Amino acid sequence: MHQAQTVDELLAANRGKDRYQAPDYYGIDDLLSEEQKLIRQSAREWIKQNISPVIEHYAQLSEFPHHLIKGLGEIGAFGPQLPAEYGCGGMDYTTYGVLMMELERCDSGIRSTASVQGSLVMYPIYKFGSEEQRKKYLPKLATGELMGCFGLTEPDHGSNPGGMTTRYEDKGDHYLLNGAKMWISNAPFADIAVVWAKGPDDKIRGLIVERGMEGFSTPETHGKWSLRASATGELVFDNVRVPKENLLPNVEGLKGPLTCLNSARYGISWGALGAAMDCYDSALRYAKQREQFGRPIAGFQLQQKKLAEMITEITKAQLLVWRLGQLMDAGKATPSQISMAKRNNVEIALNIAREGRQILGGMGITGEYPMMRHMANLESVVTYEGTHDIHLLILGMDITGENAFV
Repeated sequence: MHQAQTVDELLAANRGKDRYQAPDYYGIDDLLSEEQKLIRQSAREWIKQNISPVIEHYAQLSEFPHHLIKGLGEIGAFGPQLPAEYGCGGMDYTTYGVLMMELERCDSGIRSTASVQGSLVMYPIYKFGSEEQRKKYLPKLATGELMGCFGLTEPDHGSNPGGMTTRYEDKGDHYLLNGAKMWISNAPFADIAVVWAKGPDDKIRGLIVERGMEGFSTPETHGKWSLRASATGELVFDNVRVPKENLLPNVEGLKGPLTCLNSARYGISWGALGAAMDCYDSALRYAKQREQFGRPIAGFQLQQKKLAEMITEITKAQLLVWRLGQLMDAGKATPSQISMAKRNNVEIALNIAREGRQILGGMGITGEYPMMRHMANLESVVTYEGTHDIHLLILGMDITGENAFV
């Protein structure tokens, strides 16, 4: 693999190698509508033709494949659950989940790019923005003409976002923004950032910061072992003048960013399942072909144990997100229900990636198979947008009524 390889060369060399077949042990496809299956199939085919042939190359280089942005917009991956009147997909939450599952089946970093765009940038503009902001930004974000990022986490405030120190001051005809955010997906190339900061009254509000505003910079984070095909960076605000019309007018307090995170966490619960399904499918195919002691290793009890446990956990996770999708569409899903699905599905995906790697032996650490890349990616997914332990405490507080955070 050489950096000099062009996209066309990678496509020509690797197209057709992705033989993924989604496992569906309980016939869960029967629960999906024909439209949902058609959208999924279109996305799956596009991913096989356009992302699978290049993803290993970009992950090894630790570069984001910018040329994929237009296609992601065309398959409806950006804000599919938002209304069509703003150029978005107008789809239900189950369809949104299915799309995130297909993307992360290929790579968590690509799904992260789409999740941030749809749930953390477009969603708050739609939910909390003015009509002028919706019309100005959403259509271009839906196509990928504009790309966005979400600024909440700070160097000293991760799981406690209420402790943020980024602040804005009212200067009469504009706001003056100072502070910094880190671990921000899409930051290095984002055209806009939805930034959460404390105002003069100490209340948290959202502001839309545009690239090119003086004092706004987005240094890239290098040296990652995880999400290598996703661009991560910081947001630095040094006396940034933000027009007053860029304030999100319809929310204040942590309710704003946490509502966005619920939407993103929902997408992650489907996405992580996709990574698990890819690892299982790869491990099963390998086990049927790889021979030791005169027969395929799929015939040995320990390998069957691993595969049987994998498909059991995948099936349980499929049922979990399908039901959660129904609750989301009905407007009944609670934050703790979303936390349960995010936490469970990322955990089972990590375990399946590790077990799948063991089935492949030494081959499992190579880029010829996806296990090691999924495993490394999922180590980020298990931490971001609510750590594994924080989601446990969210659920614990809901079922006991006792707050263990303080």
